[in-house]
Amino acid sequence: MNIGIIGAGITGLTAAYDLTKRGHDVTVYEARSYAGGLAAGFSTEGWDWHLERFYHHWFASDDELIELIDDLGARERLFFRRPTTTLYHQGELYPLDSPVPWLNLIPFPPLHRAVRVLQFSPIPFLDRLRAGLVGAYLTLIRDWRRLERVTAHEWMRRTVGPRAYNVLWRPLLVAKFGEEHYREVNMAWMWARLYKRTASLGYFRGGFQAFVDLLVERVKGQGGDVRFNAQVRGVHRTEKGLRLVFNPGDPEVAHDAVIATVSPRAVLELAAELTGPYAAKLRGLESMGALALVLALDHSLTDEHYWINLPKGAEIPFMGLVEHTNYISSEHYGGDQIVYCGDYLPPDHPYLDADKEELLALYLPGLKRINPDFEADWVRDAWLFTERYAQPVPKVDQSQTIPPLKTPIPGLWLANMSQVYPWDRGSNYAVELGRRVARRVEETV
Repeated sequence: MNIGIIGAGITGLTAAYDLTKRGHDVTVYEARSYAGGLAAGFSTEGWDWHLERFYHHWFASDDELIELIDDLGARERLFFRRPTTTLYHQGELYPLDSPVPWLNLIPFPPLHRAVRVLQFSPIPFLDRLRAGLVGAYLTLIRDWRRLERVTAHEWMRRTVGPRAYNVLWRPLLVAKFGEEHYREVNMAWMWARLYKRTASLGYFRGGFQAFVDLLVERVKGQGGDVRFNAQVRGVHRTEKGLRLVFNPGDPEVAHDAVIATVSPRAVLELAAELTGPYAAKLRGLESMGALALVLALDHSLTDEHYWINLPKGAEIPFMGLVEHTNYISSEHYGGDQIVYCGDYLPPDHPYLDADKEELLALYLPGLKRINPDFEADWVRDAWLFTERYAQPVPKVDQSQTIPPLKTPIPGLWLANMSQVYPWDRGSNYAVELGRRVARRVEETV
């Protein structure tokens, strides 16, 4: 088959890798000048590794991703560490995964999370015990479908109690989905996070961009073509397949099949022939945008904390702080201490159109809350990255609203992060989705 793929993110490149490996003629079209999508990296003078535009890591349970890295013959470039994840509460930092020497003596891993919650002193002991046991219980559940019938707000508040919920879980929901949506998110999404995530976090030597570039290299080595600065403007049905339209004056291209790895709204704009119930499902899918202000500091902000969950509000106006160089050595970034200030925002939020200097003025005072010694002149450089489609909003009975991979237009397939549900978006599920859509396309031959 002659297959076109719109988007050179991990989903599109994984599909291209599998399809070219099986002998198909594949062309990947990427509107930007680089591959990787939300996992793409950047570099600057003095760095020998790329840094992700948006903070990224993998989990030890990311089986699909690890299998692909094995297929690429790059397992020696994958490594795992256990950095410290922390919760900020009323001006104090509380590590949630501090070493417990005797913990591995407990042969039942789901109880490990319960033990760690017991260490969190800001809530009463009985509330800690209750929250820890609920977390352990959730890791034992296999059937998530009944959990999507109720909101995480309702279920967690009832089971762990209002005190533990308001300190541990409500801030997480508000941070990810905002005041607009946090009460609507279903419990299956929360279950998926607790069920699959591990304390051991993985990374690729050279950064995620090195992994993406290796994937591009293998696609090309298997006969595929990856075209950058190739903005697809339309997808149209013909008697023999599909026709892709680019900028005025650029030649149109015909394919037997097309896989679009773009957002739900973007595919509606590309394929005007998509109508009826399928288009209605696409329009009904909501998502949050993402913002990352990346700082290169000449001092470390914290002693050991990698990921700090923050209760977003007037005190600190962003939802998460990631000190990347408390996980990956600063030697790969010319000695710079790398800090991310991250946030999820509605797609129409003005911060997604703000300039870097405006965000620095808003965000830097929050760093002084984390470390009173912080001064603005610690900032050697800064970069601002935004995406309007980053985090799908999974509501009650979400599985009934997700459009299938195969669209009503013959030969046109859709594969984006809204379709990895109940799992949260991430590289592992981008790989799984890419492989799944590649198999489905082949089955139509």
